[in-house]
Amino acid sequence: MTDNNTFTKVDISQFYDESDYAAQQSKEGITVLTTNEKILYDELMTYIKEKDPERFETLEDRMKNLRELAASIENFPSLLERHKTLTEVRTPMLLINSLIKHQIAEDSTLQLPSKAVLGKAYIVSKIHTFSSLSRISEQLEAPARLTQALKLETTTIMFTLMAEDVYINLISDKSQPEEFRKQWALALILLWEHWNDQTIESVAPVLQSVWLARRKLAPAFGTMMGTSELLQISIQMDDQWIQFIKEKMGDKDVSLAMEEFLFGISYEQIQKLREILKSKGIPAIDRNEVSSFLGEHIKANAGMGYRDFYTLYTVRRDNARARSRMNLKGPHQTIEDYFIKFTTEQNKLKQTSDAFAKS
Repeated sequence: MTDNNTFTKVDISQFYDESDYAAQQSKEGITVLTTNEKILYDELMTYIKEKDPERFETLEDRMKNLRELAASIENFPSLLERHKTLTEVRTPMLLINSLIKHQIAEDSTLQLPSKAVLGKAYIVSKIHTFSSLSRISEQLEAPARLTQALKLETTTIMFTLMAEDVYINLISDKSQPEEFRKQWALALILLWEHWNDQTIESVAPVLQSVWLARRKLAPAFGTMMGTSELLQISIQMDDQWIQFIKEKMGDKDVSLAMEEFLFGISYEQIQKLREILKSKGIPAIDRNEVSSFLGEHIKANAGMGYRDFYTLYTVRRDNARARSRMNLKGPHQTIEDYFIKFTTEQNKLKQTSDAFAKS
């Protein structure tokens, strides 16, 4: 690890030939507060110490608990080293192969390493901690800039939680090259070891910007194509997202996954609503009318908070997994899956291009 936010790049071939991973890499452990998080935390605590000393002590205790939880997780054997259990020898390569070969559609909690399960509890605790910090900042009328930065950081940490799901989904996709699946498996193991992720650090700001732009738009639930909304979103995005739209929106599954993301309802609900509007001769409705037309409560008008983002993501994720398992029509992955898959492809192309240029 080179600093609190980045990790030394590792040649994945080290795992393929089952050679031991450098011990010092795993000993870095979990960084409870990244550089940016520490700056925000320290600034807020300085403010709280003056305004509300009692609450200051409470928050200090909470952060101490978070550090102790991280330290407890680090007591478990590193997933990046060879080690003996009571019954077998475990290596990173064996874990990678297990992740690839034994992924199933059902809940895989009992198949995951204990360190991974405990780490997930840790990252949820960290999300709640930063959410509390942002609310306290708002309550005590700290600078608006600080409050907003804490909210943004909370969402960024949430993306780390989401990354675990995305990697598991991608590893399970047998249509993908095994090289990519091994790369995602390694990324997942690194995530479990450090609960920080380079790919998500670069992708999270893009997905968050798309979410915010999507929330501000008011798509007309008529043709349900979302073309104009997608164009409006893309204009505000960076080059990576624009390239993704250009190259992948011709793929039907990607397009359907984007529709689910834009409209906040499932593929099945989109099809049903489309037929209802067509039969009634109604050109378009707004988000607030969706529930009445479908005859069920639909939370299509989600808010800006990280909880809404993650909740709607998990609904889309579970629906996609169910369709894949039962071979039903509709997207078999989420737009987040497709975007990170695209990012992996682009990184591979860049590596190949760089290698060719050096030869």
